[in-house]
Amino acid sequence: MLYEIRDLKQRYGKGPLSLDIAELSIRSSGITGLVGPNGSGKSTLLKVLSFLITYQSGSIIFDGLPSEGREGAIRREVTYLLQDSYLLNRSVYENIAYGLKLRGDVPDIKERVRESLTQVGLDPEKFAQRPWYQLSGGEVQRVALAARLALRPRVLLLDEPTANVDEASAQLVMEAAVSAANEYGTTVIVATHDLAWLYEMSTDVVSLYRGRVVGSGAENLLQGKWRLTGGYMVREFIDGQAVFAYQPQSGRPNAAMLNSAGVRLFVERPDAAHDMNIIRGRIVQMTLERATDSVLVSIEVGENVIKTRMEAAELNRLELCPSKMVYLTFSYAAVRWI
Repeated sequence: MLYEIRDLKQRYGKGPLSLDIAELSIRSSGITGLVGPNGSGKSTLLKVLSFLITYQSGSIIFDGLPSEGREGAIRREVTYLLQDSYLLNRSVYENIAYGLKLRGDVPDIKERVRESLTQVGLDPEKFAQRPWYQLSGGEVQRVALAARLALRPRVLLLDEPTANVDEASAQLVMEAAVSAANEYGTTVIVATHDLAWLYEMSTDVVSLYRGRVVGSGAENLLQGKWRLTGGYMVREFIDGQAVFAYQPQSGRPNAAMLNSAGVRLFVERPDAAHDMNIIRGRIVQMTLERATDSVLVSIEVGENVIKTRMEAAELNRLELCPSKMVYLTFSYAAVRWI
């Protein structure tokens, strides 16, 4: 493992905990996705992993050794791309070469600049000498990523890298990140709302909620108002359907998680069973999941999207496709409180 986090707590000033992570491991040379609603701690975790901010307690093991006292050296191996990147007031070439010149140990700067521009889909002949103010928003983000790829980092951290760019640029940014992982063995850690890309390309997915790790893989977050009815917790959707769950053993529930492995899909309505949810929805997306070689099927139910995982052969047998209406089942016990 490249990162091993134990009992980490971080807060800004005297505010509430931004991160409260009991345990988290991130493997080397893979693509790890961070998912969760706004305010779940994704950006803060990226800043901690880049050692740009400190934490109050806990430990981080980096590449098998404690990070304490080694932060400066580790920063040379880690690079971080913000959601809104800024360039220096100079040419594209000088922006990309800047970090390489600071390091002073890269003899082939011109070639590195050309390679990194090509990786993000920008022609070096057309863009190398272009000034920063002649770039579109998508091109700015791609140049900023190229500057980081030129460093051949051990770790590449991406914070919503495609949030404010056009679709073509977003695709090129993501392809460049995958290329870095495949060609250089870079560990890529990305927080993004582009879940289709994330589940397709990630080797691992970590779910965050209110600063805590609450799951891994394809999880379904069930937020909203839960009420106690007839001894069960009930969450109603806007289409009139409802999900039932057992009461939590202690505390007041805020939200629940449902792992995709606990959800089954049917074309025809199945027979009712004791303590089993049956809901109907429409398929909105199907994504080949790199980590499992399975297909992740996303079904819209009311205002929620619930994911389940299927083998490609089963998907073909049932003749599933986007817009098809299907039924989902999962037990009351499969809904767990967070």
